[in-house]
Amino acid sequence: MAPPNPCLRVPAAVSVLTVLLGFLLLVQVSLASGTSDISAYNITWKSIDFKTILEWEPIPVNQVYTVEISDRWGDWKKKCFHTKKTECDLTDEMRNLRETYIARILSEKPIKSDGDPEESQHANAPYFTPYLDTNLGQPRIQNFEQNGTKLKVTVQDSITPFRINGNFQTLRQIFQQDLTYILYYWKASSTGKKSVRTDTNEFLVDVDKGENYCFNIQAFIPSRRAKQKSPESEIRCTSQDKVVFKELFFIIGAVLFVIIILVIILSVTLHKCSKARAERDRKENAPLNFA
Repeated sequence: MAPPNPCLRVPAAVSVLTVLLGFLLLVQVSLASGTSDISAYNITWKSIDFKTILEWEPIPVNQVYTVEISDRWGDWKKKCFHTKKTECDLTDEMRNLRETYIARILSEKPIKSDGDPEESQHANAPYFTPYLDTNLGQPRIQNFEQNGTKLKVTVQDSITPFRINGNFQTLRQIFQQDLTYILYYWKASSTGKKSVRTDTNEFLVDVDKGENYCFNIQAFIPSRRAKQKSPESEIRCTSQDKVVFKELFFIIGAVLFVIIILVIILSVTLHKCSKARAERDRKENAPLNFA
């Protein structure tokens, strides 16, 4: 039997090599073209206290993005023209917080030298209603005071970027009675928490006299089905040692003030008495005038 001719294997090897080269060329072309044929995906709304930004992927290589936004009636407006960013601030376009907005992202190649734009692709964002869908930011405690058996806590109103007649509105002005705050409080020496709610910005709760208390607050929208609660605020604590020191300081100050007043009165009285006595002695020792 004749040995196999190695020359017959050459065409097969050439074919395999050709396929490999073709595959590598295809990969190179694909990489060179970037993601120009890929529309936006992973589109999400990022909104806190009505500051609203639309985000998406991917980072563009050979394309640009334009965002369009509309209310339910189809009044489309363009934002963030031909941007290479993957986010767009749409806060100022949401002038009616109870309206439901629609957004879409156009993926386009840059305009060619002859001025003819390439055909664009678009991807739709989820519907967004600011009043229902914005997340509540972390609330802040404006001030607090523990006086005897009463603990008073005041919540600071968060300022939002939403404006009426040029004036920035607070969360309370927007939500009004729909905004509730929860106060969680406990003795500093204990882990047992109590809670109380208010539809204003102030709490006044009964506590044990002489005990130190810690507390924090949380915003709450009971009418919502989702995104009802904000993150809890930082924990603050009272210090009755400072209160006792202040009370003692005022008591000592009042006593010192009374003593000083008494010393002044006594000094003035003694001075007047001494002056009157000297005047009397002067008259008694004066020589008689017989003229």
